[in-house]
Amino acid sequence: MPVGQQVASKTFTREDRRRYRRKVHACLDVFARMLSEARFHPERRSFGLEIELNLTDDAGEPALVNAAALEAIADPRFQTELGQFNVEINVAPRLLEGNVFSDLERDARASLNDAEERARTVGAHMMLIGILPTIEARHLHAETFSANPRYALLNEQIFAARGEDLEIAIAGVERLFTHADTIAPEAACTSVQLHQQVDPEAFARYWNAAQAIAGVQVAVAANSPFFDGKELWRETRIALFEQATDTRPEELKAQGVRPRVWFGERWVTSIFDLFEENVRYFPALLPVCEEEDPLATLERGDVPRLGELRLHNGTIYRWNRPIYDVVREQPHVRVENRVLPAGPTVVDILANAAFYYGLVRVIADEERPVWSQMSFSAAEENFHAGARDGIDARVYWPGVGEVPAAELVLRRLLPLAHEGLARTGVDHADAERLLAIIERRCVTLLNGASWQSQVFHRLYRERGMERHEALREMTRLYREHMHSNEPVHNWPTR
Repeated sequence: MPVGQQVASKTFTREDRRRYRRKVHACLDVFARMLSEARFHPERRSFGLEIELNLTDDAGEPALVNAAALEAIADPRFQTELGQFNVEINVAPRLLEGNVFSDLERDARASLNDAEERARTVGAHMMLIGILPTIEARHLHAETFSANPRYALLNEQIFAARGEDLEIAIAGVERLFTHADTIAPEAACTSVQLHQQVDPEAFARYWNAAQAIAGVQVAVAANSPFFDGKELWRETRIALFEQATDTRPEELKAQGVRPRVWFGERWVTSIFDLFEENVRYFPALLPVCEEEDPLATLERGDVPRLGELRLHNGTIYRWNRPIYDVVREQPHVRVENRVLPAGPTVVDILANAAFYYGLVRVIADEERPVWSQMSFSAAEENFHAGARDGIDARVYWPGVGEVPAAELVLRRLLPLAHEGLARTGVDHADAERLLAIIERRCVTLLNGASWQSQVFHRLYRERGMERHEALREMTRLYREHMHSNEPVHNWPTR
């Protein structure tokens, strides 16, 4: 859902749905015209971040106090998320050039440190992690939703579409099979979203590039190995999010109905392809209509908000999502990369961001791009392999074949990321420092997920702790290291 989108609690009628369908189609027609008439703000290498966080108590358990924490923090950049143990910080857009990463690291750490100090007054600690290791099914029910009525409404509409409870089945190191009667398990998934403004004519190249590298991204950055007391995928957040918002009962899956959490099914030639797929394949979850007549707005020379098209897009959870937005009366489009988990530290997050932005830039610029040399299904298989096996994953890459993800990064992709950051004008020392973190992760095969797993097994098997106690102690150790801002590959495992 678009950031800050407020949806009041209500019951939708069939007329609401008919009107919304008409409005979405009208928005799509206007969007197509805007693209053909080149009515968009010129691309200026603008990028931004959203970082989701968990709140924990002193013991490392979820702290269901986000309303009190946000009141104490009193910073409009911090907002609620789905669960009462979640908050999100929105980092203002900046230009991808010069010392931007150093500046961003300093500002983000200062904001988070201040928020941590204030949140402690209500018994909460901030944690940057993909899934909180101590979270269990008992924490995930309707009573743990944040107060904003949009969450309860979204939950109601997803279950109305399904007609039955959610089934969550994940087979990794261990196996999990359970059911949920709300979308609350989605709240366990905390991520970093990377936004990049692009020229509409370049959008397809950037989106395709982001899809092509998604498997490597998640492999290198995996940070979610535990859920509900079990060790599952290295980035369990991917499987959990895909299942926790699935509107399809088994029969619709068998018919090939697309899931709302979607990698996609093809390379695209325009941003229009993705918005058109949204309208063609997905019924409305929240059929809320705005007063705006988008065509009339366009024809009088103003910028249409396309509210229905944006709201609809916000209920389709592509891992790389197209964004249409209007800022200071200027329309623009962005690629929103939703692959990465939060954490482990601010500097790890920025290393992941530098790797992504540098690599996407070069791949998007190539005369014979990588997506012209590999099938879309291979990119999707890479994505799930990276999520399942993390830094130990094997992925397919054109001209190389199947190769360990860490080896591919070291030999092929890091040099490209360096080149991409140089082309965008990012400070050389900044680029070297951050990409060296990615390099060391791949050399040591130690990222957030593998650190969590190694420390848990030391505590559980070698020291004989009870299972939940070991997860809680590992969580406390993680939190201490997180505040040091030392990259995760340097964290001690013993």
